[in-house]
Amino acid sequence: MDLLKSEDNPVEIIKKIYQKSKLSRYIQFVLGVFLMALAFNLFLEPNSLVAGGLSGISIIVKRLIGMQPSTFIFFGSIVLLGVSYIFLGKEKTICSIIGSILFPLFVHVTQNIHVYIDIDNSQLLLSAIFGGVITGIGSGMIFKSGFTTGGTDILNQIVAKYIKISLGKAVLIIDGTIVLCGIFLFGVTKCMYGIIVLYIISIMIDKVILGISDSKAFYIITSEEKKVEQFILEVLNHGVTIFNAKGGFSKEKQNVLMCVVPTKEYFKLKEGIHEIDDKAFFVVTDAYEVFGGE
Repeated sequence: MDLLKSEDNPVEIIKKIYQKSKLSRYIQFVLGVFLMALAFNLFLEPNSLVAGGLSGISIIVKRLIGMQPSTFIFFGSIVLLGVSYIFLGKEKTICSIIGSILFPLFVHVTQNIHVYIDIDNSQLLLSAIFGGVITGIGSGMIFKSGFTTGGTDILNQIVAKYIKISLGKAVLIIDGTIVLCGIFLFGVTKCMYGIIVLYIISIMIDKVILGISDSKAFYIITSEEKKVEQFILEVLNHGVTIFNAKGGFSKEKQNVLMCVVPTKEYFKLKEGIHEIDDKAFFVVTDAYEVFGGE
């Protein structure tokens, strides 16, 4: 017997998710693409900072043959859309079409933005930081809206699928190769700045998608369970959930206390646990979103 109604199967659930706030998703997507193009023309291209992707290759190609980045990105995106259709299928290709067209268009529209926004690009570190931050914010907004800009994202998915490696490793291989190619034209120093840009982009994408954590989740195993529970309930005034668990090595049954506290109270709970039981084992993780409970 199928426990899920036809409208509640996984495919339909995904469709419902994407139908919610459709207008705001498209606005977020377009703004994200614009920010990426802005960062490219303000900070990355003027300083020859190759940070992966088709935009990074376009900087190399411009130096070699003088082709405008927007032109190369457009034609490169079209070719990769065809490759995506062959190797990834229709569904995944559709999600990349709009971004593949919109990004090179915005790169073209903003290519003379430096005329209106005068930025001193002599400070490479500042350019790398701001270029990475703005690109990361834009990319995060695009991914959060459920779209991509195509380009080497397609190659990353293909490599991950057919070589049987994680998407993260595929990104490292593709973008890492592009950054290293920049060494031959722009030198080791520019390559190092390109790596900084890549790192900042990855951090900002996570921050945009996940948000900034304002809570910490504690998972605690202690011999002083009642005292720790009482400390959390009566001193910190937060709830506690108790899990039944069994040690993988000792095979002994034990309880795990789980609670979520504001980040500002992280130190209080951490030190409180140590005071009650200095041999307690606990794990602390970021809790990006907390719903329900009292």
